[in-house]
Amino acid sequence: MNDFPERTLRIGTRSSPMALAQVDLVSALLRKHAPDLNIEVKPITTEADLWQGDLAQLGGKGLFVKAIDQMLQRGEVDMAVHCIKDVPGDVPMPKGLIFAAYLPRDDVRDVLLFPEGSDGQTLADLPSGATVATSAVRRKAQILQVRPDVNVVRVRGAVGSRIEKLDGTKKIDTKLDAMVLATSGLERLGLAHRGRQIFSTNEMLSAVGAGALGLECRRDDEAVANLLQRLNHEKTMTEITAERVMLHGLRGHCNSPIAGYCTTEPDGQLSLRGMVFSRDGSKFVHSHKWGERGNDPAVLGTRVCADLLHQGARGIIEGIPH
Repeated sequence: MNDFPERTLRIGTRSSPMALAQVDLVSALLRKHAPDLNIEVKPITTEADLWQGDLAQLGGKGLFVKAIDQMLQRGEVDMAVHCIKDVPGDVPMPKGLIFAAYLPRDDVRDVLLFPEGSDGQTLADLPSGATVATSAVRRKAQILQVRPDVNVVRVRGAVGSRIEKLDGTKKIDTKLDAMVLATSGLERLGLAHRGRQIFSTNEMLSAVGAGALGLECRRDDEAVANLLQRLNHEKTMTEITAERVMLHGLRGHCNSPIAGYCTTEPDGQLSLRGMVFSRDGSKFVHSHKWGERGNDPAVLGTRVCADLLHQGARGIIEGIPH
């Protein structure tokens, strides 16, 4: 493919090892279509990356995305690579920007890790009162449903530094007995061997957009949009659409205890499960629906959202103390 104009493609990204690994992956895929493509990576450290407290106090995980979107809107970069689970569902797309493509989805499941040298293998192996680390309200709520006797604490930072905190090589105030992370993140960093118990999506329903990378650009930049569209995975785009329509209808953001996962049955029919939890896991509502005639992902997302709201999801979401 030689129809991409001779220009440098500037990619905006967070500066974390995970984000840079994702950009390397996207760059390699783009060069299969445009072998002579000149790519310039422009990493930035966002306000959210520097903040060690509760992200909700700062404005939510959407801050990871916002600073890069602003660079894109200003024309300082030509595209961005975003983890879709970090993209807020309670606000419209930034003006002038589109997701031109979604890459094939990685493993959406969560995984339990133990400190180096520990014999622990599963959540059931943890003693009463054990301390489990996770950054996600969604995970915390689902862990406490099964093990209300453990203490779930928030630990943030890059995946590598979180694992160092688990192993005790990086000092923190609390000794950690286990940690829950995303399987796909460990795989991208070559750390999959650290995982012990991989939770099925029935045991721990994943975040909306889990395991999916979205490639974003300016709507009016046709050259970049056309190049990115060559990488689009239609099935992933369809499934993400159903999940994000549900999330948007629930007015959910990245710190909301909302889970959602859409799959495509062998016959092509869509299946969407959605859950909303209270922060302590004591209250939750669940809905599971299949695509009807037309199998429209947006219609399916709307139906699951309506069912969850009918069951009291709004009260659960708004009853969460900030």
